[in-house]
Amino acid sequence: MRRSRGRVIDVDTLEDFDRRLALGACNLSGWRVRGLDLTGRIERLGEDCRLSGATFLGCTFGPGEESTVAEAGGLVLPAIADVPVDPYRGSLYTADELYDDPAYSRSLDGRAYAWSQRRHGQDDSLAVALHDHAIDEALAAWVATRHLVGVMGAHAAERGSDRYRRAARLGRLLGGDSVVATGGGPGSMEAVNLGAALSGEPEERLDEAVDALAAVPSFRPSVDAWVRTALEVRAAHPDPAESLGIPTWHYGHEPPNVFATAIAKYFGNPAREAILLEVCDAGIVFLEGAGGTVQEIFQDACENYYADESSVAPMVLVGRRYWTETLPAWPLLRALSRGRAMEGHVHLVDTVEEAAELVGRRTA
Repeated sequence: MRRSRGRVIDVDTLEDFDRRLALGACNLSGWRVRGLDLTGRIERLGEDCRLSGATFLGCTFGPGEESTVAEAGGLVLPAIADVPVDPYRGSLYTADELYDDPAYSRSLDGRAYAWSQRRHGQDDSLAVALHDHAIDEALAAWVATRHLVGVMGAHAAERGSDRYRRAARLGRLLGGDSVVATGGGPGSMEAVNLGAALSGEPEERLDEAVDALAAVPSFRPSVDAWVRTALEVRAAHPDPAESLGIPTWHYGHEPPNVFATAIAKYFGNPAREAILLEVCDAGIVFLEGAGGTVQEIFQDACENYYADESSVAPMVLVGRRYWTETLPAWPLLRALSRGRAMEGHVHLVDTVEEAAELVGRRTA
């Protein structure tokens, strides 16, 4: 939800800017005006309008108007040239925004990844920092009114595989009671966001969607074909339940899935990992994964280890044999939890149905 009252006011359109002034606003302290062409408007504000404390991010001004703002105590942060994203954006991304061209190389997501690989210089570093900070703020506003349950799992699960179908079923089960959050990428992450999106539809509709997606099982060798098939499936389900994806251009070779209705995409990965775990207040389910999933298990465990009883979030590992033999994270997690507030909140199960019973039930 965008802030429109109180000490901080986000103004993202000229219509909103003009409307507020027409209603008599004359003190712009606390306003954050993003990316607007204000040519001629500053000149018309008049001497009674207070600009001290206002911030203008990437705005365009007429001759002398930027100086007028600065002299009046307003903060002007200029647009940064040759950056494919808006460093001052005020909202999360949508899939349609990231995939704004049928050719991935020409899409916003593809261009941003390419830029991130060749960027250099202080302006580029500043753009990255400002962008990720803006995503932080947009995500904080988005999650403020929602309870989230997270699902972590492998990016390599191919569409149509048993692993993919189980993840999709888990997303559907969780999406009926909570807002689901994933890492926002392909594989199990896509499956979970898909299942959450279709949580209000009959189960056979989810099976049909997975069957259709299986025609292009992976984003390799063609991201274009992978995205196109997903968009066709999404178009057949025009009223999805909301879910969140938190991907990163750090792993830009793994494209974001289109089934998350809100996408918090970061350039940096370490902060993104911490934020993904932090926002999942209703608990996290860990599907079979590799190094990244193991890292997330113990990063989450560290948070729970030092938490008091009221702050512990459930942790559920799915796959007894996998987490005790293939990658034996469970024995260490269990030993770590012994005697701590988290001890009764870590679980090892065999099915996604069991996992769904343990996490994600709304309390408000």
